Parts: sequence; structure tokens; C-alpha cells
Amino acid sequence: MRSTSLRSPRRRYVGLVWGAVLLMASSGHALHVLKAQSAPTSAAIPDLAGVWDGTRRAHPTNSPTVPWARTVAEGTILPDGTPAGKDYVSNFPVLNERALAFQKIFDEPLSPKYDCQPSTPPALEYDPFYMELVQWPDRVLFRYEKDDQLRTVWLDGRQPTSRDYGIQGFSVGHYEANALLVETTHYVFDVTGFDDYNGIPSSQQKKVTERYWRDGEQLKATVTVEDPMFLRKPASYTMRYLPAPKGYKLKAFDCDPEAARLSVQFIPPRYK
Repeated sequence: MRSTSLRSPRRRYVGLVWGAVLLMASSGHALHVLKAQSAPTSAAIPDLAGVWDGTRRAHPTNSPTVPWARTVAEGTILPDGTPAGKDYVSNFPVLNERALAFQKIFDEPLSPKYDCQPSTPPALEYDPFYMELVQWPDRVLFRYEKDDQLRTVWLDGRQPTSRDYGIQGFSVGHYEANALLVETTHYVFDVTGFDDYNGIPSSQQKKVTERYWRDGEQLKATVTVEDPMFLRKPASYTMRYLPAPKGYKLKAFDCDPEAARLSVQFIPPRYK
């Protein structure tokens, strides 16, 4: 009589095969669950898309001190322990000797804007124009009325190469804590790359970090710039965009180089 505890080789083989199949199925199910748990859900991606009003209705116009100032109540104790004597505190970038030297020799007619060259961060975001933000699964697009500029923020993990240097740099980003975080590097040297009001340049070492989030109906942004070639420490500002009027379409900037250069004749040169 054959023992019931023994199995034929064929039955043992079939049992092993089915065991392997079940293990693979179980592992695959576990991996699928793990991926589903780790993948970002739509609730984690804030809805930032739309056309946004960045004109004077949303914030003051750029100037030598704007946006590099923050409003505080008079008497507020500042980080250095002193009370604020005005309704705003300067957050103007702390320049090194190289930047101060460039500032000293800067002549307004040399500004590239008079040759229709576009502005770049950190000034571009604050320029008083409309901006459209489009969210795709692998990228976010920023389209600006100012200078007809289009910036792409890559969300797919790609990194810049030596071929990616440009006037708007190379931007990568991700969503975190209900906000979009953007880091831009690989800029080229720009004689007014910091802003075109104070004659402060920027270098290939410039890095701009941006954070965008919704505050009710408003879009808020904090822009931070680092550039060890010209700044002693990072500088930042916070601003807001308001919803554009319903149905608003961005208008073409259409800078005309000849017309732009005409205005230079009315600017007294610093040097003869």
C-alpha cells in the first residue's frame, strides 16, 4: 500500500509550479499596491493653472526698492533687535565688491532691454504683466506677456546638461505641501540679470528658487535668488497674482528693436 504522505514526481512538480505562480502573483500584487501608495494622488497636486494678473492691480510696479522691501508695522522689532522706523524694511540684496564695481560703471543705455532682450528671474516674475500657468503631467509651462517669454519647468526628474545654458536657464520642479517648487540653474551671464533698475548683473552661478501656492483666489509666489559671484547672501521677495478677468487672452509683446533703441537718445549717458 502506497503512503498517502508521498507524492509522485509529477505532482510535486505541479505543486512547485503553482506555488511559484502564486508567489509571483502575490509579489506583483504587493508591488502594485506599493506603487499605488507611493504615487502622488491628484489631491496632492495643487490647481495653479490659469491666466494670472501680475499688473499694478496685484502689486506695485518694479522700482529700485520694489520688490526688495517688505511691509511691517512701525516699531516692529527687526532681526537685529532694532525697531522698524518706517512702514517697510529694505530687503535689498547684499552686494559684494564685484557687484558694487559693476553697479558703479553701469550705464543705462547699455541695458539689453533696449535691444529687445528679455528680462529673466528674479525680475521677470515681478514685471507688471499677465502670466499664464499650464500644468501637464511631466511639466509646468509659464507663459509671460512680458517679452513673449515661455519657461518650461520639468517634473520628470531630468537634469540639465552643458548644452542647456540660456537666458532663462533650465528649470526643474516638483509638488510639495500643496505647492509647486521650482529650481532654475544654467543661466548665462547677463549685465542686468538681477534687475534692470539697479544695474546689478548675474552670472552662470545664479540659482533661482520659486515656490507657488494658492491662497484663496490668489496665486502667491516666493522668489529667492543666489549668486555667489555678485551677492553675499541669498535675497528673496514674496508677491501675489490675482485672477485675470474672465476670458482674458495674453497679448503679444512684439518688441520692435528700432523703436526700443530710439528711447536711448533721451537718457543722459553716464560717460562720454
